[in-house]
Amino acid sequence: MSTEFDGLAVLVTGGGSGIGLATATLLAERGARVACLDVNPPAEPFLGLKADVTDDASVRTAVAAAAEHFGGLDIVVNNAGVGAAGTIEANADEEWLRVLDINVVGMVRVARAALPYLRESQHAAIVNTCSIAATAGLPNRALYSATKGAVLSLTLAMAADHVNDGIRVNCVNPGTADTPWVGRLLDAASDPAAERAALEQRQPMGRLVSAQEIAHAIAYLASPLASATTGTAIAVDGGMQGLRLRPRSN
Repeated sequence: MSTEFDGLAVLVTGGGSGIGLATATLLAERGARVACLDVNPPAEPFLGLKADVTDDASVRTAVAAAAEHFGGLDIVVNNAGVGAAGTIEANADEEWLRVLDINVVGMVRVARAALPYLRESQHAAIVNTCSIAATAGLPNRALYSATKGAVLSLTLAMAADHVNDGIRVNCVNPGTADTPWVGRLLDAASDPAAERAALEQRQPMGRLVSAQEIAHAIAYLASPLASATTGTAIAVDGGMQGLRLRPRSN
């Protein structure tokens, strides 16, 4: 059965686990040819490319390798990122610079390297993984929120800059997702079960978002069927951004 992704070449960063791996798997199932760029890239059925988004040379080498292997690039999913916890007092300058370098400048490096190939595509799209942290004030997430706020603004700026190149740029804003990073966060808590319950309760649906649900939103934004959609952020957050519910009665 053919789909809208048949024959399209996709590069997914952070494709080794979590949202990135779920997205790569979904797009491959829908007929895309998928390269996964990661410090620990997965193997078959993907083209695994080992690279660090903080290293411009390794990014350019990996993007060029993907484009050569596929004969071009059509879609970039800018998903690589790291988390950070604490108020503005909790992280030293070095940590601020490290997380900004990965979460923001890393996306710039990948997109910049891919632009020459995307300009040649008839279905060019970039999807950035942003976060609910870009649009809602979350406690103890100052550094992480700052990076994701930058990603949201960067998405809009890129969409404006490259619309005349025929390149659509959008982002997806997940809520708290059931990913390996959140798992590590819970493991580090003094009471993991209570922390998980608290994270679930702050999302109106009362549960964490799955990586697969986020992947489906990314797939929509990447799809040629969304050819009129650019400069848009889609929330996949269990209603966290838009809903204000009354407390549940016992």
